[in-house]
Amino acid sequence: MTIDLRALADTVNDEQEFLAFLAALATDWHEEKDIEALKPSSPYGAGALGWENGTVGAVLEAAASWGEASIAGLPLYEKPANPWRRVAQILLAGKFYE
Repeated sequence: MTIDLRALADTVNDEQEFLAFLAALATDWHEEKDIEALKPSSPYGAGALGWENGTVGAVLEAAASWGEASIAGLPLYEKPANPWRRVAQILLAGKFYE
């Protein structure tokens, strides 16, 4: 069962909700690895659940890059005032940002 990680990240308000988001992100990662082990996606696109970055290092690099790029917000992204939500969104970006 896939969780809407974007919606979940957008509801993070405190440490407990951030930790729940982090656990859901980890579950999503493991689910994709299980799916990919049975039926690999094309190496030229995202994995079955949308993971563009295949290693922890790549996820962290992408998250840091997106975090820098979105410091002042983006055309379709308004930076939240809540730091827990912001960190959740930065980590989520590590899933898809290249």
